[in-house]
Amino acid sequence: MPDLRRKSITGYCDPLSIRPGQRVDFKVCCYEDGDFEAELVQLIAGDDSPGGTGLIERVVASSFAKTYPGRYQAIRPGSHGIVPGAAGLTSFTVQAMIYPTLPGGQRQVIMGQGMDFALFLDDGGALAVGVGGHEVSTGVPVRRGQWLFVAASYDGASGQVRLIQRPLPNGPGDRLTSSTARREKTIQTGMTAGRGGAPFIFAAGADGQYFNGKIDRPRLAGRVLSETEMAALGGPSVPDGLWDHVLGCWDFGADISTDRITDLSAHDRHGHVVNLPTRGVTGHNWDGGVHDWRGAPEQYGAIHFHSDDLYDAGWETDFSLDIPDDLPSGIYAARLRHGNDVDRIPFFVLPAEGTATADVAFLVPTASYMAYANTRQRLRANIIFGDGRPELVNDAHLATHPEIGGSLYDLHEDRSGIHYSSRLRPVMNMKPGDNRPWGFPADMNIVAWLDHMDQPFDVITDEDLHREGAALLQPYRCILTGSHPEYHSTAMLDGIAGYLDQGGRLMYLGGNGFYWRVAFRDDKPGVIEVRRAEDGTRAWMSPVGEYYQSFNGEYGGLWRRNGRPPNQLVGIGFAAQGFEKSGSYERQAGADDPRAAFALAGVAPGPIGDFGSIGNGAAGEEIDRWDTRDGTPIHALVLARADKFGADMLRTKEDFLSTMPPFNDPNVRADMVFFECPNGGAVFTTGSIAWISSLAHDGYDNNVAQISTNVLHRFLDPAPFPAPFPSPP
Repeated sequence: MPDLRRKSITGYCDPLSIRPGQRVDFKVCCYEDGDFEAELVQLIAGDDSPGGTGLIERVVASSFAKTYPGRYQAIRPGSHGIVPGAAGLTSFTVQAMIYPTLPGGQRQVIMGQGMDFALFLDDGGALAVGVGGHEVSTGVPVRRGQWLFVAASYDGASGQVRLIQRPLPNGPGDRLTSSTARREKTIQTGMTAGRGGAPFIFAAGADGQYFNGKIDRPRLAGRVLSETEMAALGGPSVPDGLWDHVLGCWDFGADISTDRITDLSAHDRHGHVVNLPTRGVTGHNWDGGVHDWRGAPEQYGAIHFHSDDLYDAGWETDFSLDIPDDLPSGIYAARLRHGNDVDRIPFFVLPAEGTATADVAFLVPTASYMAYANTRQRLRANIIFGDGRPELVNDAHLATHPEIGGSLYDLHEDRSGIHYSSRLRPVMNMKPGDNRPWGFPADMNIVAWLDHMDQPFDVITDEDLHREGAALLQPYRCILTGSHPEYHSTAMLDGIAGYLDQGGRLMYLGGNGFYWRVAFRDDKPGVIEVRRAEDGTRAWMSPVGEYYQSFNGEYGGLWRRNGRPPNQLVGIGFAAQGFEKSGSYERQAGADDPRAAFALAGVAPGPIGDFGSIGNGAAGEEIDRWDTRDGTPIHALVLARADKFGADMLRTKEDFLSTMPPFNDPNVRADMVFFECPNGGAVFTTGSIAWISSLAHDGYDNNVAQISTNVLHRFLDPAPFPAPFPSPP
């Protein structure tokens, strides 16, 4: 492992994209003592890998450029729920259905009210209750991945504590080993729980003690209940005979698309969840008959809490910038210097609302950046990425700071998939330099190419596209994508489709784009959700019954499985992936068709893109192909093709009905495609993530840059692209 610089400073900003007249706040953490310096830079290039452009930035005068006192700002991950507490309980009953996913090792509070009383799993994984400093446990560890009914009561008059731990068998054979555990013990009489009206908390204790797993139908009563009464209270609402005694009857199946916790009792102890636990998950009574939580909310009455959930790091602002009216649209960063370390916090400046300052817009794939934010795939030994040892400074920081969270490609501590990813935290792989050419650092090659040509362009982002739709794109003659625009919401796809229908031109400069469906929360900025449903190349799978997004109720998974394959929109779709070495393209007959001859005009015979900073070639990592079976328009032309790859480049699994051995697969290829759209519009695609890594080779004097420039110039020409066939009468 190389001798890596130790990171002593990092940060993030909010918002990530901004217009003139608006304010962006910067939040900074120093891991060592000392002041830090901050200044504004415009980012031009950020691929400092071997053969890359290097890091190029220009200092811009700003109001925040000065020295600041450094400070450490903690991050406190862990999701939980908070509702108003009940004061002065001399007797009580608490109960719930729980599904532990990581029992044992430490105390995990299911619900309670601080130090006064709590229902929890002890460090041995057994159900326990604490009352006024006294603790009673069943002594029988619960089983991971099994639903249980759990309850505890305390009688202040007699001092009797009673615990019930009743597993729900998974099947006939499981009934032999799923026995009920009970415990009764007399402790001190006359104790009062809930003193001071402390909040009632789900899935966390006073000092952390986060619960990992699902909680369903939690209840609180102000007296000791019989087991018959407990069973009745475990129904979907408060039984008639218990209205005067039930202090909380929470329905986690209500308001799933929000942070709200709904109380069905007469006391209106409504509350909220913190740090985005997973909602829209199956409850203890899910019977498999309905898979959409909107169709049977009573079977989706659970919330899955995790000790490492994180939405907002919650750091205080160190300095801010009011975007000047004359600051050009572009990609900027707050550059921070602290001792021997340098960090950059990028952000994206759009033109003033309702205006465009250029004919070209670079649509920055910030949804994909969020999906991969702080991905830790390379920090685990695996057959694709190696031994897991950090090779770059930002990876090393990730390895030693688990609190900044993972990506949509990582797992929670309980091995469930991470469904939500936020930008409101340091994102170590969304920084120019000190990173591999993937995502944001790779996409800076597009900016460097445009800058080299002196081509004016505006910057817009996925979040803006989701919010504004086709209206955001309409002022531009040509839209450029990033190298890996993989994640799209329905509104984003609709916006691009609407733009193309209105005569827009799109240059899709990447691979594996328009692949996964995501959801945004309009009331909760900076976070996306993915449900990795029943197919696709994926790092984990959503549990059965949990394929519908909690944010909006849409069916998740691949756009291909939602009836909108990428081929329908951009002519190509995900074909294969392999990360050892990239290849080059060969010219195809479509390049000689007069409709598309402009694209390869002046390009000499021979391989196209047998160079680049990603695998030493323009076709690599993840590639897309033309395929009319998946919706490629019948008039699309294949201009060039790359199909000579190593054995590691394997076709995507959703193409197969059954397992297949590696073979010389004709569908493992990257296709460069052109086709016309209505009203004089058009689409050009490269079919490869690695394409943009070849742009700067030999000072931009190469065939990849030439083709890209040819297409851009023609797409900026106002002359419409004629329809390839006569319109029907």
